[in-house]
Amino acid sequence: MINLTATGTTDEAEEALSSEQLTEIKRKSISGVLSFFIRTALLQAIGLAAIFFLSTYLSAEDFGIYAIVTQIIGLLVFFSDIGFAAALVQKKTEPSLSEYRTAFTVQQLLSWLIVIVCALIASSGFLAQKTGPAGNWILLSLAISFPLASLKTISSIILERKLEFSKVVIPQIVEQLVFQGLLIIMVSRGMGVIAYAYAIVARSVMGLIAMWCIQRWSVGLAWDRAALKGLLDFGAKFQLNDFLARIKDQLYFLILGAFLPLREFGYISWAKSWSLYPYNLTVQNVMAITFPIFSRLQSNTLSLQKAIEKSLFFITLVIFPLLMGMIIFIYPLTQVIPQWSKWVPAVVSFIFFTFSIGWSAISTPLTNTLNATGKINSTLRLMVFWTILTWVLTPVLLYFFGFNGVALSAVLISFTSVLPIYLVKKTMQLDVWSQVWRQLGAASIMGVVGYLGISYWAQGVAQFLIGVIVVGSVYPLMLLLIGRKKVWAEFSSLRS
Repeated sequence: MINLTATGTTDEAEEALSSEQLTEIKRKSISGVLSFFIRTALLQAIGLAAIFFLSTYLSAEDFGIYAIVTQIIGLLVFFSDIGFAAALVQKKTEPSLSEYRTAFTVQQLLSWLIVIVCALIASSGFLAQKTGPAGNWILLSLAISFPLASLKTISSIILERKLEFSKVVIPQIVEQLVFQGLLIIMVSRGMGVIAYAYAIVARSVMGLIAMWCIQRWSVGLAWDRAALKGLLDFGAKFQLNDFLARIKDQLYFLILGAFLPLREFGYISWAKSWSLYPYNLTVQNVMAITFPIFSRLQSNTLSLQKAIEKSLFFITLVIFPLLMGMIIFIYPLTQVIPQWSKWVPAVVSFIFFTFSIGWSAISTPLTNTLNATGKINSTLRLMVFWTILTWVLTPVLLYFFGFNGVALSAVLISFTSVLPIYLVKKTMQLDVWSQVWRQLGAASIMGVVGYLGISYWAQGVAQFLIGVIVVGSVYPLMLLLIGRKKVWAEFSSLRS
């Protein structure tokens, strides 16, 4: 903090300080986004190569086994944090050591409780009836990763509060390299789905070591009731929001996994997993940066509005062509690679899931804005609405359309993503359409060109590669025609 002892009124000093802070936040935001995006792009490239390899060697049943276990863990994740991490990041003042240690103590207690719960689930034999022994070992390996992850949480929070995002991603790169590398090696040697268990443990250990090499903190246990109450004021609401999201997603998918044949659930899991890669590359990465940034800007509406609009512009600039390209080329890919013919039944689900991601690219940053600015009640109401809609609509579509009804439900529900736009616009003059229409138009024309040649792209590897080049060239060309000035202005503003 800067001591305001200079001449002039307090208001003038505060205004100057605010200007300096905004400049520093912008500088760190831009450099953080660029370095973070480049490094996480590497992560996604590694993950994409790995899932491509695993899709070739693993069966739909194997994908179903891993998906069931991860849904169980996804539910238990709720109990490992109770919103403390978000509360510490969102906090306007610098957290005290007592607050950090109190959050760490609670996380350790909860993480070991999860280990015990997972051990009980594994010993019951219920999971093994559906997945076989491999499911139990994957569950236990994921359970052990919780106390290990809690050891690096505070370090990550400290880095996020300092807006040092380029450092946050380094442990993630280490984890991804270790996890995917071991997974590919072991699966190629015929170990099957059990390879996930070994890779998960190795990932957790190496990620912890990497984080502690970058950012250490004074580890200790504490139970500060005042700090605990302060963290719970925001954290409890934030975690309730997360709990509803897990009921909507993990719990529902877990029930689907219990009732659907393992092969069909594997198709759903494979389709959803593939469709999420553009989302993870763009929306998730930008959200990891914008939550602390938006939290810092919550008292300056105009700067916050500009930051949101730039986020929407650059997210959609990248994600729209990626999603369209995946929709166009997923079927040809199953035709030119013989081992991928087994995934043809999942193509329709994949396309529906991918379409739904397009809406999420717009709504998720705005929901993130509501959370970062303390309007957690608004996101709670949204999540209640989406949870009810998912649990009501999906069974109906599942009955009429089979397992493809799950993805169809996702794409229909995604159209309600206009609601976060409405809620954010109640507090600021946000112009969403002007930030996305050029990208949407260019991607749509790209999709038309790709669709017209889809039968040719599926004839062989050479034709497939020609299609990727041709269709991939349409997007930047169209963007130059309809949005050259806008693109130039946005990139120029980053340098100013």
